[in-house]
Amino acid sequence: MTRNYELGNGESDDRGEDASVVCCLENGTGLRGIRRSRRGNMRRTTQTILAMMLAGTCGKAVRAQAPPGPDTSRPAEQSAGAEKSKIALPGGAPNGKKLVLKDGNFQLVREYTRNGERVRYFSLERGDWEEIPASMIDWAATQKAEAATAARDRAELEKLKKQEDASRVDMALDVDASLQTASGVFLPSGEGMFAVEGKKTTLLEQAGVEAHRDKKQFLKQIASPIPIVPSKTNIELPGAHAKMRLDPSHLEFYLREAPPDPDSTSVIQKSSRPGESGPEVELVRTTVKGNKRVVEQIRALFGQEIDQTRKTVLLQRWQVAGNVFRFTLGEPLEPGEYVLAEILPDGINLYVWDFGVDGGSGKVVEKK
Repeated sequence: MTRNYELGNGESDDRGEDASVVCCLENGTGLRGIRRSRRGNMRRTTQTILAMMLAGTCGKAVRAQAPPGPDTSRPAEQSAGAEKSKIALPGGAPNGKKLVLKDGNFQLVREYTRNGERVRYFSLERGDWEEIPASMIDWAATQKAEAATAARDRAELEKLKKQEDASRVDMALDVDASLQTASGVFLPSGEGMFAVEGKKTTLLEQAGVEAHRDKKQFLKQIASPIPIVPSKTNIELPGAHAKMRLDPSHLEFYLREAPPDPDSTSVIQKSSRPGESGPEVELVRTTVKGNKRVVEQIRALFGQEIDQTRKTVLLQRWQVAGNVFRFTLGEPLEPGEYVLAEILPDGINLYVWDFGVDGGSGKVVEKK
């Protein structure tokens, strides 16, 4: 039996068993030294094997104790499908454009420029500038996609504008609803004309007026051989007295109008379009004639209006909020029948707020 031994100088020598024994005896180790050397080698080999087995066992234990996590591995087909669905975003992306290709796909870009036969664009997917041949792009489909995106953006802006206007209207109504009058009471919510008498607040109702031709003036026109007698038209309220009676000692009025919105309707009736500088309201003392109250007289000649006559009482206007106006009396009110009339660009509003003042009355009552 022949074995290969390593000598002390790092060289190997092919010798038999006897030669190795002789070598060991020459070095002074003896046969016992040979056995001890073999046991040391076997011990080191056993320790190495045990260390490797222990390391493998610890690795398995660590993997067994680790909490379960999501499986990040995906099949190639599933990954490709996910990437494709990620690219095909419906309607594009914010600030993005579709550069439609002739094969049906598209590039989502921030901007692009065409230089001859090349198109340079900034890819939103990869965040870098790229170039492709211009012949690969379906320019008609690209323009159609840009038009659709622009239309969608305009619709979204219009929707946001309407929401902003609605929130502004709601905010204005909330602010107006908490208004405090000069006497310390809070103004009720809603639109309309409010009469405030100290601590008492009353919502006035609108009444419609009628236009009637003055019969006496009409007879004068017929009797005159020359058409120089003007016609006269009376703007009248039915009934000799208003149902609402007010105390003028601490009286003021508040008008709350609807916020300017062409799509909304207001409970305040108007016979023609309003002015642009806020409501022009006059306090008019009516003239009682029989069972009617004359608010205004209009004279005309040859179809042209000459003048308008009405008995106005001094009234001062104050704007206390965006759509709320306060009106205070500039002179004392005598007993009689009155109306609050809004003067529109086309003439007096044919819907007025009427009330009456009784001599020595200190309470708000309604005449039956």
